[in-house]
Amino acid sequence: MPHYITLATCSLNQWAMDFEGNRDRIVESIVIAKERGASMRVGPELEVPGYGCLDHFLENDTYLQSWEMYSTILSNPDTYGILLDIGMPVIHKNRRYNCRILSYDGKILLIRPKIFLANDGNYREMRYFTPWLKTQYVEDFNLPVLIKKVTNQEVVRFGDLVISTLDTVIGCETCEEMFTPQAPHVSLSLDGVEIITNSSGSHHELRKLNTRVSLIMEATRKCGGVYLYSNQKGCDGDRLYYDGCAMIVCNGEILAQGKQFSLDDVEVLTAVIDLEDVRAYRALASHGIQSRLSPVYERKHLDVELSPDSMNFDITVEPTAPRPCFYHLPEEEIALGPACWLWDYLRRCKGAGFFLPLSGGIDSCATAVIVYSMCRLVIEACDAGNEQVKKDVKLVTRDENDDNFPKTPQELANKIFHTCFMGTSNSSEETKGRALELSKKIGSYHVNLNMDTVVSSIISLFEVTTGKKPIYKIFGGSNIENLALQNIQARLRMVLAYLFAQLLPWTRGKKDVGGLLVLGSANVDEQLRGYLTKYDCSSADINPIGGISKNDLKRFITWSTKSLQLPILKSFVDATPTAELEPVTKEYVQSDEADMGFTYDELSVMGRLRKVEKCGPYSMFIKLLHIWKDKKTPEEIATKVNSFFWYYSVNRHKQTVSTPSYHAEQYSPDDNRFDLRPFLIDPRFSWGRHKISSVLDKMKANEKIDTMTVD
Repeated sequence: MPHYITLATCSLNQWAMDFEGNRDRIVESIVIAKERGASMRVGPELEVPGYGCLDHFLENDTYLQSWEMYSTILSNPDTYGILLDIGMPVIHKNRRYNCRILSYDGKILLIRPKIFLANDGNYREMRYFTPWLKTQYVEDFNLPVLIKKVTNQEVVRFGDLVISTLDTVIGCETCEEMFTPQAPHVSLSLDGVEIITNSSGSHHELRKLNTRVSLIMEATRKCGGVYLYSNQKGCDGDRLYYDGCAMIVCNGEILAQGKQFSLDDVEVLTAVIDLEDVRAYRALASHGIQSRLSPVYERKHLDVELSPDSMNFDITVEPTAPRPCFYHLPEEEIALGPACWLWDYLRRCKGAGFFLPLSGGIDSCATAVIVYSMCRLVIEACDAGNEQVKKDVKLVTRDENDDNFPKTPQELANKIFHTCFMGTSNSSEETKGRALELSKKIGSYHVNLNMDTVVSSIISLFEVTTGKKPIYKIFGGSNIENLALQNIQARLRMVLAYLFAQLLPWTRGKKDVGGLLVLGSANVDEQLRGYLTKYDCSSADINPIGGISKNDLKRFITWSTKSLQLPILKSFVDATPTAELEPVTKEYVQSDEADMGFTYDELSVMGRLRKVEKCGPYSMFIKLLHIWKDKKTPEEIATKVNSFFWYYSVNRHKQTVSTPSYHAEQYSPDDNRFDLRPFLIDPRFSWGRHKISSVLDKMKANEKIDTMTVD
């Protein structure tokens, strides 16, 4: 006899500290889940205040206002008749906890604090919360007065416990706990818990989703059971983009998978599951034996049947069939993730649009194409009937007239995206032409300017003041003169970018609409190497490609040539990367890779070794001896490693003022958040160099012995 149960999970575009907006999205997801016949709904981690509140979690106001919003959810009749799993922070015995609160019909059933906190990479949960390390331990929690008035309850159970209903048992684990070696879902499953919820605040990184999905599927493939995974989506107000992709998995098979990138603020997934399938899957002798040795959880009983009419089930109801998992290509992830992040940022800061210095190189080109991809997503959402996106478009364009509503991505881009080619005598006609042609294809409002007179004025000012005139290296100048002349151009571009961003809407007759957000376009490899001028046009409001490697950007542009129908992009891929800050002669054309002393391939490999594999100079050298054994000599590898750490160290200070960037790579050098290294470092790494030299000496000695033996 089947026991059909309809379960719901969701992805919500929550915003840190947007209590009322977050509350409304939670309620909307509950209403949708009920309309689809669900008897249980699971939401994202810390969904009431928003996951990314950071140090606002240290403020008591955050906890009070979370309870105030939660009380309105509990007292709302629209939320009755369904078991709710809602995430919010709670103070218990003067300690702050990251909690799940489970309720039914306006009554709180239990509060389950997070046991293992995320505390590496982008996450600092130990800074705000205390982990509930005592598994299977439970104690009483005195409810706040404002909740007592709503629920008529004085005390609820607080700790690591589960809910038993008339027909099943439900337990929780939260985000990071799924990634731990002794994940709670194992003990929960062995104690007879059939439905496990996981509420998450997991961010997007390129190629990361498969790791998350494999863990979710493995959680029930080995133990059996139902797994409801909920995740936040959208820009929560910082560098991260939470990429949704809520899932319902049963016995190791996916029944429902949400979108990874979407402009929908509320997405609800439901699936119909036969609980008898879980019981049959677990009918193994080894499971039964291990269950006798596993911990026992306290059960809070709910006198409700979540699979109603199991004695008289509807034969027309069909359990949800398994489906294959869907993954985007990395190139698609670049087109979609940063685009969704940009739209969230723009609409929430109520900006009038974006301004981008479009140089004709691949980095600014990629940034422009991401904005164009954003415009495509917005128009597609509007065509699909998304009223919230339509409302946001009118807010951003400052135009309530339906007759003027943009119908194509190019029309939207022309209203909110402004590009500018800032040329000098060092700029080529090719880059200028590419920038102009791309702007026409994507619809941006484009202007050209020549800043030679401004550059000359600055140089003349210096000459009049000091009596000295710097000249470029190719004309006989020193390195310091050459660098200073390049930096003048780069920094002036930043000044001009903000001038034009502030006034371009005004020149188009849009008075009092506010300025445009200036976009940066320095990629992760250049930031790691420090190959940019501090406070140049890489200094901007936000940077959608600051966490993306040059190689991935090239692949993205190649993909976009066909997928976004922009054939002009091929010329960007084929062009040699150059800053165009030095004069071009018959003998010399400036090249990024030549200037840096590294190829982008090399920087990508070394960046991952430094951050992801946690290598210092010596350990990086040893690893590269094997990785590059067929490409470079040991001496060449040693030179590359020493040079890499030298430039990384002397340029580390630049990361302290780096433009906030979309986090897409694990080796991002983003300071203050992801890469917590000092910015005053001895660039010599003398002992590391000494050890590298010792290895080289040994290798030379062994090579000499081998040669003598052969002779």
